[in-house]
Amino acid sequence: MTTTRSATPVSPETPVSPETPAPSEPISPSKPTSPSEPTARSARTAHPVRAAHPARPVRTTLPARSAPDRLLAVLAAFDHEHTALSLSDIARRAGLTLTTAHRLAGALAEWGALERDTSGVYHVGLRLWEIAALAPRGLALRQLALPYLEDLYESTHENVQLAVRDGTEVVYTEWLSGRSAVGVHIRVGARWPLHATGVGLALLAHDEPDRQEAYCAGELASFTPYTITDPVRLRRVLAEVRRAGVAVSDRQVTDDALSVAAPVRGPGGAVVAAVSVVVPQVDAQVAALIPAVRLAARGISRALGWRPER
Repeated sequence: MTTTRSATPVSPETPVSPETPAPSEPISPSKPTSPSEPTARSARTAHPVRAAHPARPVRTTLPARSAPDRLLAVLAAFDHEHTALSLSDIARRAGLTLTTAHRLAGALAEWGALERDTSGVYHVGLRLWEIAALAPRGLALRQLALPYLEDLYESTHENVQLAVRDGTEVVYTEWLSGRSAVGVHIRVGARWPLHATGVGLALLAHDEPDRQEAYCAGELASFTPYTITDPVRLRRVLAEVRRAGVAVSDRQVTDDALSVAAPVRGPGGAVVAAVSVVVPQVDAQVAALIPAVRLAARGISRALGWRPER
């Protein structure tokens, strides 16, 4: 079996308003900086303009950003499309001055959250991977699920995926694929809206009714002519997913692929993840795929401690 595991771009980063205008001259990484950040000046109270200066503008200041906000902004500057950043790139994408970016990047590099190569470019450090591995819905779930995902791959030799929910999106925590499998826009760490994927439909269908309704009432992004964008149709699809126990997503992300997904349950019976197989739409044998996907989801659920009611 030949499998690949990689990462793919996630949703676009929300731009952060610049803290202050960046200086015109770049700062050398080796240049020492002040041990502490100058505190932001409090907003001035507006006073009547004196007659001697009729054109004098009233000065204002932007709200100060907290130290944790600035630190997280540096980390958020990195994504699947921006895995290597110079100091000026970090400052621009994080909305910070070069001085602040230099100080924070240095602190993160010293801790191990970032790594700086010989050319001065920064990368995400292994310390973050070490911390992220502790997430119960991340590596721990993947390790329990992997044997069942491999069985599903061996029976289909197609794309096999495991995903969890994060807000209104699914996040893929594992992906197995053969060389001849249909191309997908999915990699480990990728995010997609719930309504556009099989795993997303499986997760959304078993959510609380009020949260389902809130999602259906929101904006439903479209990726192909087959993407579900009608709230009424989405409600019908979710009801069918609950009735059948599986979700079928037909050409919603790409117009040549079909996904069959099933929910994964935790010890108390709540749906905590979803597993799916993605095949070419043109010759998809949905009836044959459903039992295999259900079996994989059931095996993972049992590994997590779920016991079906007798």
